[in-house]
Amino acid sequence: MTDAATPDQPLVVLDSVTLSLNGAAGRVDILRGIDLSVAAGETLGIVGPSGSGKSTLLMILAGLERPTSGRIAVAGQDFAELDEDGLARLRRDHIGIVFQAFHLIPTMTALENVAVPLELAGRADAFEVAAEALGTVGLAARQGHYPGQMSGGEQQRVALARAIVARPRLLLADEPTGNLDGATGRGIVELMFDLNTRLGTTLILVTHDDGLAARCHRTVRVEDGRIGS
Repeated sequence: MTDAATPDQPLVVLDSVTLSLNGAAGRVDILRGIDLSVAAGETLGIVGPSGSGKSTLLMILAGLERPTSGRIAVAGQDFAELDEDGLARLRRDHIGIVFQAFHLIPTMTALENVAVPLELAGRADAFEVAAEALGTVGLAARQGHYPGQMSGGEQQRVALARAIVARPRLLLADEPTGNLDGATGRGIVELMFDLNTRLGTTLILVTHDDGLAARCHRTVRVEDGRIGS
């Protein structure tokens, strides 16, 4: 197992990935043979109807859901070779995740929320780096505020700061503007694309917004658990 993708390898690889779940109504096939590769520094938009498997695909890429079959590799690391602790370390070191729901810890300040991944990694400068990340998303003055004291847009910016604080190579975003008004959502989008431009962060974005998807280098459409042609 290697620790990072080499220059001639894509950063993200999915090979014949499937996911099936068994429920009271029987077996449900959610992903049906996904083949996908994403280059380092690329921006990829994933579109498709509700229930097509887009968000599940992102969960698979984050190592938050195990596939039924197929191969997944991110940054040169094959998910099949990693236990849950290994996947957690991969997320900590290489993957940032921004969800539609903010998933902030309500009893922690903005600064404390952003510092969590760095503290878990044992970084002595966790709060200094977290403060810098909050400044990057325009919230330097809100470090001591709790999520309940902040607007939805501010909470999403805190979530974005937390996702990028460790300078991940891959940023996954699942409808990150879905709970925000138009102007606030556009601001979040600009921040994510700026990260791609300045830091070379690979961005994979699930969205229902065709205009947003069109800003990506490439777009794929997921329908009925498959990537369409």
